[in-house]
Amino acid sequence: MRSPGRMSAPICVVLLVVNVVSAQSVSQLWGRSGEKWDPRGRLPDFSHAGYHSGAKAIPTVKRAADVKEFGAKGDGRTDDSDAFIKAIASVKSGAVYIPPGRYKITKIIEIKKSGVVLRGAGVKETFLVFPTPLNDIKPNMGKTTSGRPTSNYSWGGGFIWFKGSNRSDQLATITAPAKRGGRELKIASADRIKPGQRISILLRDDLKKSLFSHLYSGDPGDTRKIRAGSHRVWIPCRVVSVAGGRMTINRPLPIDIQLAWRPGVRQFAPTVTECGIENMCFLFPKRQYKGHFTELGYNAISFSGVVDCWARNIRIVNADSGIYAHGRFCTIQRISLETDGCKTDKRGLFGHHGVTLGGSDNLLTQFDIRMRFVHDITVSGSWGNVASNGRGVDLCFDHHKRAPFANLFTNLDLGAGGRMWRCGGGRSLGRHCGAFGTFWGVRAKKPQAHPGGFGPASINLVGVQTDKPSKTDMSGIWFETIKPGTLRPQNLHEAQLKRRLRER
Repeated sequence: MRSPGRMSAPICVVLLVVNVVSAQSVSQLWGRSGEKWDPRGRLPDFSHAGYHSGAKAIPTVKRAADVKEFGAKGDGRTDDSDAFIKAIASVKSGAVYIPPGRYKITKIIEIKKSGVVLRGAGVKETFLVFPTPLNDIKPNMGKTTSGRPTSNYSWGGGFIWFKGSNRSDQLATITAPAKRGGRELKIASADRIKPGQRISILLRDDLKKSLFSHLYSGDPGDTRKIRAGSHRVWIPCRVVSVAGGRMTINRPLPIDIQLAWRPGVRQFAPTVTECGIENMCFLFPKRQYKGHFTELGYNAISFSGVVDCWARNIRIVNADSGIYAHGRFCTIQRISLETDGCKTDKRGLFGHHGVTLGGSDNLLTQFDIRMRFVHDITVSGSWGNVASNGRGVDLCFDHHKRAPFANLFTNLDLGAGGRMWRCGGGRSLGRHCGAFGTFWGVRAKKPQAHPGGFGPASINLVGVQTDKPSKTDMSGIWFETIKPGTLRPQNLHEAQLKRRLRER
């Protein structure tokens, strides 16, 4: 690997925008400032993605410990794993500082409490070095949906692993159907519900898979391997008011509510919140990538079951997988993923998953993916997530089936533009993309086309690089041809957030 002095900092991605555009174009779904937007229409509300729904800035947490106080050497040879674990255990809340140096790590560093931040001195100063893959450290073999043996670290887990869960006692039963875009719900009892309270609405599929079908606007494709009654949708929100058997929430419903799905109001009580990792570089060994499902777990960061957490200013080199964000209201910001002399497989790929956005309402922004993964940005069974203000050498938007609906990809540069719709996921698990998946302001060197059976007709393409004509049917295909450089707003998430905060 290169010496620390030769490593470049991650790029804080700011995509070039035409300075003066005489023919600025606006979408019929939004308008210039949201005047055409209807929460009941085909364009979802993506404004709640990210740390505290975008209403708060990520904090700079006060330092509480230093790994060198617990024996870390940072010399690249000494195993510093135990020093990291002891430093984290010593902190009730606060930042664990990792000074400049190269820290050899051979154990999984788990964080299972709130308020803990790992902070380095910068991506050109603090290096975490991982010589051994996760599966050699803690074996965890499994198999793919087709039965092929592989490590479970092929699709999850990380050396820095934030682990939480959610206590979800039922607070009330929803007693009447409600339509997508509405905010008012009828409930049986309000005894345990108060204004300002965070809650989750839980929907559970029936044996006809009608909820799963609804998440595809009634066009789910082949779902034979989706177990009847198994799918769940959680809608986290905040109570605005409650009176007379009616409850108003702070966001439009992303889907309908039907009584067949046994809707209930649940407690929202995550066990791990306000955690972060920032200002450091992850280094994995140079090697040849042997191909899909051969990965043994050179994975950097994992967020599992956490809320209001973050990773920022992170550089990841030679990873099998970069970041798994299976949480809610988390922000992944200023991230670069790259390779340092690794060899590709036969398809020219270097790793498996770049960034995975699971759960809901997570934000990936200001990123640079400088290597081709099998799946660069993944959504699967998740919704309300946003990828924005980023670029790659040849990005693909991996919709990994199991009804990932209402996710947004906005103000992005695909690079070569040869893989935009390349996706994974096993057979008979539904179409790749669910209802209202939205692609807004996407540049590329090659023109793109509507992806056809990739998802239902309700997906939205606005301002995607293309040489095809527009086709805009409010109840059918929406392929709105606008040059990406002239589209306004270029970042739909930022425009929706600005509008929501202004109207509070």
